[in-house]
Amino acid sequence: MHGISRRSVSAIRPQRNPRTAARQVPRRLETMHSSPSQPLLKAVLWDMDGTLVDTEPYWIAAERALVESHGGTWSHQQAMQLVGQSLLHSAAVLQHAGVKLEAREIVDTLSAQVIAQVRKEVPWRPGARELLDQLHEAGIRCALVTMSEGPLAGVVVESLPKPYFEFLVTGDTVTHGKPHPEAYLTAVERLKLEDPSVSLHHCVALEDSIPGATAAIASGVITVGIPHQVPLPEDPRMIVWPTLVGRTAQDLQQLVADRFATANLFEGAN
Repeated sequence: MHGISRRSVSAIRPQRNPRTAARQVPRRLETMHSSPSQPLLKAVLWDMDGTLVDTEPYWIAAERALVESHGGTWSHQQAMQLVGQSLLHSAAVLQHAGVKLEAREIVDTLSAQVIAQVRKEVPWRPGARELLDQLHEAGIRCALVTMSEGPLAGVVVESLPKPYFEFLVTGDTVTHGKPHPEAYLTAVERLKLEDPSVSLHHCVALEDSIPGATAAIASGVITVGIPHQVPLPEDPRMIVWPTLVGRTAQDLQQLVADRFATANLFEGAN
């Protein structure tokens, strides 16, 4: 329930982006083309816990405190099994560990504790804010796709200096949480409302956990795994980067070009 995909998927808060409203192809992206036929990177879909921010220690501490308050014990290994899972899934595991509360109570209790910690200090992941800022300057659309619920995601987004995210898809706004692809499919549909030319092949997802990466891969978007709390298995459908430090919009653009080249999708790409 930490990291990449936590909690079911959250509410989509549409925010009209004046950059994308004015034009479908950002001017700065024109310099990224190696040829007139190269398809554009049109959006980056960010996981939050473990990818954008390192909130896992906050979640683990909250879980341990809750389990111990009900007379149980909570190990690091148990906590790692919840990384990337939805909050309701995690609540069920905590009930089995002895927490005598309804699932909704567990989710609300844990979320409140994590929000309190994030308000004190937002633990940004290395390279994340720098890449976000570069994408913003390049006019590339970004959306947050997280299993955390709206209140926590809102606190994180509000702490950013600019309106980097066009909208949020959070765990409390989807029927199926990660590893189900619903959250990512929902995000792509939202993107298409403003730019019907957007396809799965124009979008890159950034994920850190197995459930999150599984969801992104299943949706069909280009998937980049940035392992954090748990290692990611080798998968030919996923690109693995050890860190976001030093990564650029051009790196993400190249992934889109490679996808189209491999799938022979250049025809009508833009």
